[in-house]
Amino acid sequence: MKKLVFLAVILMLSAINTFAIKSITTDYTITKVRIANSGNKEFIVASAYDGQVLAYDYKGKMLWENELSGYMNHELWAEDITGDGKDEVFAANADGNLYCLDAKGKVLWQFKNSETPMYAIAVVHKEGTPYVVCGDYSNSIFYLDVKGKKIKEVKSSTYSKEKTFGDVTEIKMPPKNTHIANFLRKVKLADGSEKLAVLGTNNSMQTTGSLYMFDVLADKPYSTKKIKSKKAQGYMEPYDVSGDGNQELILGPSSMIQDAGYTVYNTVDNTQKYFNFKPLHKQFDRFGYRVVQTAAVKLGGETKFLSLFGTRIILMDTNMKPGSAEVLSSKCSYNDMWYNANSNQLVLASAQSGGNGIHIIDLNSKSWKNEYKKLVPAGNVQAMLDNHATARKQLSKYKKPSSERDPLPVYMLSDSKFDGAEKIVADIKKNYESPIFLNYYFSPFAQDPKDWNREQLGNAKYVEKRDKRKKYTKTQEELVSQITKKYDGMPGIAMWGGHGNDPYFYSLETLKEIIDAAHGKKTVFIFPELEKHDEDFKWVLNNHIYPLAEYAQGRNTNIYIRTKHTFWQGPAYMPQWNRMLSGEFADVFVPSMEETTDKSMELSVAARMGYWMSGAVDSWGARCARDNTSFDRMRQHSHQDIPNHFLRQMVYNVASGSRYLNNFVVDQEYMSLFWELIAKGVLYVPERNELLSLSPVHLGMLPPDEHMLEEGHNVKWLTFYDEKKEKANPMVFSHLNGSWPGAPVTEWDFSNYAAGVKDRRLNFLPNYKNGMVLMTPVQEGKFAMKDAKREALVNQLHPIYKNITKEYITDGAKYYSADGSKTYSANEYYKVIQKDIEEGAQKLPLTVEGDVAWVVAQTGPKNLRLTIIDGGYINPKDREAKITFNTVKPVKMVDLLDGKSFKVSNPSNVTVDVPCGLFRFIDIELSEELK
Repeated sequence: MKKLVFLAVILMLSAINTFAIKSITTDYTITKVRIANSGNKEFIVASAYDGQVLAYDYKGKMLWENELSGYMNHELWAEDITGDGKDEVFAANADGNLYCLDAKGKVLWQFKNSETPMYAIAVVHKEGTPYVVCGDYSNSIFYLDVKGKKIKEVKSSTYSKEKTFGDVTEIKMPPKNTHIANFLRKVKLADGSEKLAVLGTNNSMQTTGSLYMFDVLADKPYSTKKIKSKKAQGYMEPYDVSGDGNQELILGPSSMIQDAGYTVYNTVDNTQKYFNFKPLHKQFDRFGYRVVQTAAVKLGGETKFLSLFGTRIILMDTNMKPGSAEVLSSKCSYNDMWYNANSNQLVLASAQSGGNGIHIIDLNSKSWKNEYKKLVPAGNVQAMLDNHATARKQLSKYKKPSSERDPLPVYMLSDSKFDGAEKIVADIKKNYESPIFLNYYFSPFAQDPKDWNREQLGNAKYVEKRDKRKKYTKTQEELVSQITKKYDGMPGIAMWGGHGNDPYFYSLETLKEIIDAAHGKKTVFIFPELEKHDEDFKWVLNNHIYPLAEYAQGRNTNIYIRTKHTFWQGPAYMPQWNRMLSGEFADVFVPSMEETTDKSMELSVAARMGYWMSGAVDSWGARCARDNTSFDRMRQHSHQDIPNHFLRQMVYNVASGSRYLNNFVVDQEYMSLFWELIAKGVLYVPERNELLSLSPVHLGMLPPDEHMLEEGHNVKWLTFYDEKKEKANPMVFSHLNGSWPGAPVTEWDFSNYAAGVKDRRLNFLPNYKNGMVLMTPVQEGKFAMKDAKREALVNQLHPIYKNITKEYITDGAKYYSADGSKTYSANEYYKVIQKDIEEGAQKLPLTVEGDVAWVVAQTGPKNLRLTIIDGGYINPKDREAKITFNTVKPVKMVDLLDGKSFKVSNPSNVTVDVPCGLFRFIDIELSEELK
């Protein structure tokens, strides 16, 4: 009887699973999906996060897999170009190649024009002859024949209408009237002809670009129209919406909620109609950057618009009237969608929160809407949730050894809302000293310029500067009264003191009054986006920032410098920042990061840690924000509703010594595990001299090379690529401007030889298998600061580093001898440094290899804490790490949460499994004291 009941349940569950939504679990995080034809049946072709191209049948069986280059694919397409009835599959790869595969996954040919990422693909026909059209970041498009031979190049400079804009005194502008192909699409017309639509753009965030309509093989477009919607477009597909045989183009932006909507472009009369989702905002969540993907689908015999926007599907009549809209809310957001008009099915790629599934929605089924609302992906998403729950249960039983010191204070600057985590926070506040939750205050108001004679500042530029998010209407008295109330019942406050757009939200005297009103409680002034490095900003430092730092000293006040891009290995070493670099304000300044383009995080963490380890500052900061995953601003699938990537990033940062955290709130109940890990001491917060996972080799940083400075700062403009300039200027830090999303780093790039990073995207959890290679102030020789207040680096480190450190000096472009008499090219000298890094690793107590991040700190005379984290930022999975013990002998290795013991009989090869989306905190007992 029990067997019959069990069988009935299984059959019922199977029926439910296949009724309207079929989910396929894969071994990969799927980022793109398309439908292809093998000649007698359709199959799903997909691209994985790491660039594999995969094929699955509709039952979920993998048909084939091709790893290609190992780099991501920016675009995927499937169409028959040989006339045999079988589709070829095309992948626009970040390594610069367009790959053409047959229907069985074999590479037929590849085409490469430049080292920049291949980005867009289309197949068009003229007089029955097919042409493959592709575009990379070299500002051209290319026509290829069916064997991949280049037939024609069309340079955007011969027809582009794209303009540049902005303050040329602050940033270098790219050439005018050039663009890259954001999208290429074939448009079919009723007369049987085809046109090529080129969506050209030169900026990844601040412009929509223009639609250039071409006759196939033409040199110039016959129509050029600016797209009406705001922000860069992340989607463009052709659909015959009206049913007249002429395809329209539907476009959608890559943006935050206020700019979300879609455009329907009529390819016959070149008119366009735009709908903004604003009337529907109350039915959306406001978190995250998203791409609006809209298809014209069949529902109940009628054509409707179906838009995928984060966790929402929006259904709307083709008249685009908001009253016709129906909004469906699900549990997860997805990386991509594709509509199969033949079967009336919607195919979704994996969940953005790290899923590994493909989901097929049958729009013919009456139950699809309800099933979509309830859809929770299995596989890695469920594993992450289960592992999180298990870790919390294990943590509840953990007791910190009495021999281990209490956790250092970790300041949560912006976690002042605790939805779903109130009890946990109350317990932490009552029973533990760390973390410390400050009262975060973000005001829409700034000080009225008339209230403090701002016009007398003495700098014409900053007299006029304003931030559009602020209303400049309050007096000093009103602001101080309003802000100081926030100290009541709290250990302190964190608030914006100013911004790169306008550092003068408040006068210096107002900020001083706020500090005084704290009466010794913690005050943190956050200054985001202070990247400018011109003479005017130098004036701001001397007039405002440094005087504020002087007053903050001894008053439990910090200035949190939350900057973008390559600031901490670039502008932070320019002369205007020397007072910070010297350590004069070590107790005040906190280096942090606003990871806007997310392509060089392995550099950022090494640079911020280097500033801290050198003694220039006493603490360093970290941040998780909604656009952390936006390495390609034109494809911002940045709506991770399960903040597992935030959790692991914060564990890594705090294990590395970060103690000031300025996080964006997503799911506080989920993130509260992180706070408990700190409170109970499982997540060890190290002092400088306790860290043991630092390479003996470090880079001594000079004021940045002008070219490196410009490339590292100029990340929104897309059209800078110059082949001759690239070849003539090999860089220590390269491929940083807007032309390189997901691109391979060069062999000689620091990211490759030191960090073990292969591409420019989302390396928040770098491996640094030979130990973290810090970027610090120059310690010895001609370039060392003579009057620095800080001590020498070696005196800040653990004693094991006393006689083994080695410094290489760079300006980000080339290397220098300590006496300044010689320079060394990046593409040759890196071999010397790489060898020293590898040899230096053998002098560390241990090293770790694998797709993991890791940190080691000494917690007691004979004890080490090894923290290992799943390194797949948005593609988590079960990982395996290899630990090699070099200079110490382990007696015991035990995970503090699950109690698992690891065999140490062969200390040169200890294997540790790391659960999907999680971490391990391992106590290592040594045979002898480590001194």
